[in-house]
Amino acid sequence: MNPFDNHVFHFINGFAGHTPILDTVMPWIAKYCLEAYMALFIITWFLLPKKDSDRRHALVVSVLAGCLALLINVVISHFWYRPRPFVALPHGQDTQLVPHAADASFPSDHAAGGWAFASALWGRGPKALSWIYTILGVLVMIARVYTGLHWPTDVIGGMVIGIVSGRVMWAASRFIYPITSLGLRWFHYGEFARRGRSRTVSR
Repeated sequence: MNPFDNHVFHFINGFAGHTPILDTVMPWIAKYCLEAYMALFIITWFLLPKKDSDRRHALVVSVLAGCLALLINVVISHFWYRPRPFVALPHGQDTQLVPHAADASFPSDHAAGGWAFASALWGRGPKALSWIYTILGVLVMIARVYTGLHWPTDVIGGMVIGIVSGRVMWAASRFIYPITSLGLRWFHYGEFARRGRSRTVSR
């Protein structure tokens, strides 16, 4: 293992098992961060003003960016298997707080998906959600190392893939808008908001 991964991993993971609060919070973030992202997406989708189609489109782009990031990760992991810390290190040299299969460690799916969600919202999506996603992305990176599931470069690699995925999806955003339009029509938002109200009155 390269010196950077070795030193940084042992520094962060060295706190595991010794700090009760972090030993409770970090495993939760490491395991359920993707569910938190999706819950925040759903809440924001419904809380935005009815006419706001642009920021709802940014939400859709962010979800698809996350899907792209995970797809890239699958391709990489099929070509290169890197053992996770709890597999590579001798017994007793790490603290694993979250059970996990001994599959490929690089790159981190959680980091890639989280940073894809965040980067796709930068400057385009709801500002508060963009900040929350970004902060959560940093916490996820730390949590995945803290709990003994990833090497530092796994989460850094995931972050890079996520950010790139967000940029790629915005480059193709005009092809994505029909998906957003379908959601707007379904919930009577954006350009379909007035039509939805008149339809309700006519009933």
